[in-house]
Amino acid sequence: MELKQKGSEANVDSFKQLMVSMKWTTAADFDLAAAYETKDGKQGLIYFGEKGDLNEFPFMQLSGDEGVGDKGGENEETMRITKLDDMQFVWLLCWDYGKIQDGAAARFKDSDVSLAVLDDKGNSHDVLLDTGDMGNVALVATIDNASPIGAKLVNSSKAGTLKGLQNLEQLMGIIKE
Repeated sequence: MELKQKGSEANVDSFKQLMVSMKWTTAADFDLAAAYETKDGKQGLIYFGEKGDLNEFPFMQLSGDEGVGDKGGENEETMRITKLDDMQFVWLLCWDYGKIQDGAAARFKDSDVSLAVLDDKGNSHDVLLDTGDMGNVALVATIDNASPIGAKLVNSSKAGTLKGLQNLEQLMGIIKE
């Protein structure tokens, strides 16, 4: 199922594992990341500097870091999620590392970044970035687990600008605005 437009959504509840795959061929140092907020309000970030763990909290793990130094070609980063029980929200992000370093706008509009979310039952959801907003970090999709009915995947498609990665509060401001 394709979630092409901002606001489109699909159910992703009752899984043993979700695999989030971000691919691009553009010559840019894009990074897949996930910010999260637990049901009791704890916030955190999984990214190339903190890859996470599948066997203990936060039950998410990033594969590695591709496209370093603005390398074009078949770039792919993968994140696995094995448990959402304690999560209220997981925000799936793409950022342009080089542009975050100097606070400049990214090259999302001229890129071919794609995000696929695959569950262990073979259901695949392709989320297309649907924003013309300027920025160097893009909130591509949200896993909304706030409802007792089950988790849903939402195309969030919005961008904002960071300068450096030291401030989780600044990133959360972009996500929640």
